[in-house]
Amino acid sequence: MVPAARSGPVVVQPLKRRHCAECHAGPLSLLVWEDGAPRCLDCADLGHLVFLPRGDAALTRRAQEESTLSAVVVRFSRRRSRYERQGVLVEESGLVRAERRCLADAEARRRRRARDARRREREDVRFAEAFAAEVRRLFPGCPADRARDIALHASARGSGRVGRSAAGRALSEAAVTSAVAASVRHLDSPYDDLLMGGTPRHEARRLIAATVHTTLRAWRAAPATEAAH
Repeated sequence: MVPAARSGPVVVQPLKRRHCAECHAGPLSLLVWEDGAPRCLDCADLGHLVFLPRGDAALTRRAQEESTLSAVVVRFSRRRSRYERQGVLVEESGLVRAERRCLADAEARRRRRARDARRREREDVRFAEAFAAEVRRLFPGCPADRARDIALHASARGSGRVGRSAAGRALSEAAVTSAVAASVRHLDSPYDDLLMGGTPRHEARRLIAATVHTTLRAWRAAPATEAAH
């Protein structure tokens, strides 16, 4: 049995070849059951409607809102033993108005995304500056340019690095120190060469631990006036 719609007629995509009981047109791709017999859309006074496939809920809802007359289109699923919605029939003018509304919303979303992107960019700049300042506070011997590079690298959005962690966002000493140590490990020690040479990571870290420790200790001890040199 074809399910009844909450409002408006129900149109069926038949699985079998059917002809209109009134005008004998067919086989029909869409039909309406009336008094137990199939009717084509023209005979059912729905021939002026256009088909809108399922898939865009907002467009479907608005097209129905903009149409005085609409119909739900269903097809029987043998696998699930039930009728399933395939789309709707709506007035062409209503569909045009609905598409305009959706396009207006899409433009509004685009502008909002652009505003959000600019806001995130400003936030990222402020956070990187704060991170760099904390690097300089904890390691006054770290050159200013190096501190900025460490901050930018550690705080890059979407990187998953320490600067994006909760501790990093809070500018905890452990997180900032970890970022500085990582920079020293990769740029001021043979760590990367050891990895490329096949040395296991934990062993490579052990071999360069003294270099990292010495550099961090020197940067911590140096007065701020030496940081620019």
